[in-house]
Parts: sequence; structure tokens; C-alpha cells
Amino acid sequence: MPVVGIDDLAIYVPKLYIDYKDFAQARGIDPQKLEYGIGIRKMAIADTNQDPACMAANACLKLMQKAHIHPQDVGRLYVATESALDESKALNSFVIGMLEQVYGEGSFEHAGGIECKFACVSGSYALHDNANWIRAEENSGKAAIVIVSDIAKYDLGSAGEYTQGAGAVALLIKEEPRLMAFDPKVASTVIKNEYDFYRPFGKETPLVNGGYSNLLYLIQVRKAFDAYKEKALKTGLVKLNEGEAITDHIDFFSVHLPYRRMGEKALAYLLRHEWRHLPRWKHVTKEIGMNEPQPKDPRGTIESILADTDFMKADEQFRRAFMQTSFYNETYEKKMASSLEASAQIGNLYTASMYMGLRSLLEFEFKKGTDLEGKRIGFGSYGSGSSAMVFSGIMQPTYKEIVKGLDLENDIGDRVKLSIDEYERLHRKEIDFNSAVTKAHKEFVLVKLGGSTADKAGFREYDYVS
Repeated sequence: MPVVGIDDLAIYVPKLYIDYKDFAQARGIDPQKLEYGIGIRKMAIADTNQDPACMAANACLKLMQKAHIHPQDVGRLYVATESALDESKALNSFVIGMLEQVYGEGSFEHAGGIECKFACVSGSYALHDNANWIRAEENSGKAAIVIVSDIAKYDLGSAGEYTQGAGAVALLIKEEPRLMAFDPKVASTVIKNEYDFYRPFGKETPLVNGGYSNLLYLIQVRKAFDAYKEKALKTGLVKLNEGEAITDHIDFFSVHLPYRRMGEKALAYLLRHEWRHLPRWKHVTKEIGMNEPQPKDPRGTIESILADTDFMKADEQFRRAFMQTSFYNETYEKKMASSLEASAQIGNLYTASMYMGLRSLLEFEFKKGTDLEGKRIGFGSYGSGSSAMVFSGIMQPTYKEIVKGLDLENDIGDRVKLSIDEYERLHRKEIDFNSAVTKAHKEFVLVKLGGSTADKAGFREYDYVS
């Protein structure tokens, strides 16, 4: 079986942003709640002439140029998003149309692909569909490109408004990858019909049950992790010694990040699940000074947990105390903190959030002087509706070829801070798409939008501005 994984990656982030202090003042929120409680300092906002398709094309073009990839090297091009532009026409067709402005008409006609949708987890499904395409040797020696691109937008004044953001990540999937090889036969998923977060047809912003969705995320990722653990032990990928947890064999974590603090909570939830039956747990609870509370209903369903208000209150107290322990903080600083840096500067990216976390982890661990060769990264991907996927990969000896050039600030470029009034006008679409706030340079932008007539409704045209 070929060794398959991520060979290279590139990002695109809009140049507009809201500063958390301005947002907090406008909404009457304590700025510390945003900076420390949520973990956000800047939220990227798409300009009037930007949408998920052109952001995806910009990220893909950056990837192809930096990796010296040409259209004939690409056999598949997938785009995962929950910000679709059309109910039938796939987002990747828009992207290919833009790329052919640079590489020539028909240059991508051989590159099959689809738009993938399952909220924020869809990028992970796209990734593994293409990895298996290569493993099956159906690729004729060609690579795959998976792009995750989204605009996270919530109603003005809503509880989710401070978890907005925008951007795209393009991933090059190849045999013998320079960056990271996926661990084979261990990727695990769970799925359940839920309404924790969804966006009905015709509605631009989602309907969100925030507390329910957060808890569901934790439960679903834990279930997928249990399935991953079973496979990892069965295949011999991991061998546990007495007193060990499988988390001890994962060097870094990259998880879905609707906001930075949620990543920290996800790690705490997973560590509690993995450690509570090990000898170390008595030392953890001793440091906390209380035993872990137990729900009244031993089934532990999400409905029974949320109905048990006494348990929820006690569990929140225990979680906060656990996250202050030396046990948690040592693991967090060593295995997760670097993956959260970009989230604080960009915000929520839906499908792209976990992969921006990977990009962040690679850069900031490298800058710390960490030797990443042979290190295992564990991924916890979640999509509302709901599904979770857990998988892992090993950093390759050639990783420095990719990681040494990563610079988040440089990759984003100079940014323009929006006033709250400008942001709200953009949000309400009161500014015409031809009246962009920033000047495009070496990127694709939207230049024409179809009107209401049947033959032109929804029509979009893009240009590459050099």
C-alpha cells in the first residue's frame, strides 16, 4: 500500500478584520471574555468582492505555485465548504474556472472532483476519500488537492457573532509526502442525526443551539476517538504499557476550532475520558481537591446530561479546576497550544478551522525549535448535524522543506481594521460588491454577479487581478 499524506499546504485569509476590543465595546461585552474566555483577538471578514470560491482558488493557486505543481500533476480537486454558492453547481467548478485563467483553458478538464458538505467535518471526509483514491492506485501517479474554504457568519447581535471568520486552506495529497503521512487503517467516524447547528435553504446565517452543540462536539469526537483507539491497538499502531493512555502516544493534537477556547475544552474532555481509569487519576483529583462528579443517569446521553443541572454545575466546576492542574497544563502546552495561535488572529473558519490549526501547529512548534520528525499528530474533526472523524499522521523526515517557510503574518499580508459601522454595513450587504474596501493584488476576485432574470440568476464571474 502506498504511503499517502499531506505533501504541502497553503492558506488564504481576507485582509479585513474586526478588533476584539472594538467589538466588545460595541456589544457591551467585557473584552477579557473575548480574549481569554473565547480566545479571539481578530476576526477575519470577507470583502465585498470575495466569496468562498475565490478564497479557495487563491489558496489553491498559492499551493500550486509554492509546490511547483502544474495542472497535469493534479488528478482530483475537491472543495469542502458549508458556504455553498449554488444548490447544484459545485464550488470546485468555480475554482477550476478561475485557475484556468492562469493555466489556460481546459488545463484542468481531466481533474475530477466534487463539492463536499457535512458542516465542518467535510474537509476530513474529502481528505480521506482522496487518500484512499491514491492508496487504491487509481490516481495514475497524479496528486489530489483538497481545499477547505468558508465564511463563518452569524446574525448581528447573536451569541455566535463573536465566533466569525473567513479563509481557506489548500492541501496537496500525494504518495511519499514531504510533510506528513497518514496512519493507515485507523481513521474512525461516528454519525448521528442532530439539529445542533444548521442553515436552512435560503438563510445566510445558521440556527445554533450553542450549549447543546458544544457538548455534542465533545461526545461525538470522544466516540470517534474510542473507535480510533480500538483500531490503533488492533493494528499494532500503538502498544500500551501498564498505566499508559493512548493520548500518551500522540505527540500533538489538532482539533476543530469554532473558537480557541473550545480546543482547550476538547483536550480537557478527552484527557479526562482517557485518564480517569488510570493510576495517575488519583494524583490529578488530589491536586484538584475533589472527586470527579458523576451524572445521575449512568447512560450518559446528551439529553440526560443536559437535564441533570446539578451535575452540569458540578462538572463545570471540576473542568475548570482540572484545566488548572499541572497535569493538564503540561499536556496542553506541549501538545496543543501552538495549534491555537492562528485561531486567535483569524477566527472561526468552519471546514478550514482544524486545518488552519495544523498550519499553526507546524509553524509555531518549528519556531520553538521542536524537532517534529517522527512525531504523531492526532486530529479530532467535528461537523454539526452531526459527525466526527478521528485520524492521525506521522511527520516525515523532509518536513522542514515545508515548515521552514511558514509565516502566518506574512501569508495573510497587510490587514485593514474595520470600524464597527463598516463591519455592520458589510454584514448587511449595504456595500456593492464592486466597492471593495481593499485593492486586490495577485488574487482572484468576484467581478460580476447575475441578476434576477432566469438565465442569469446566480451567475458569477471572477477575474485574476495581477
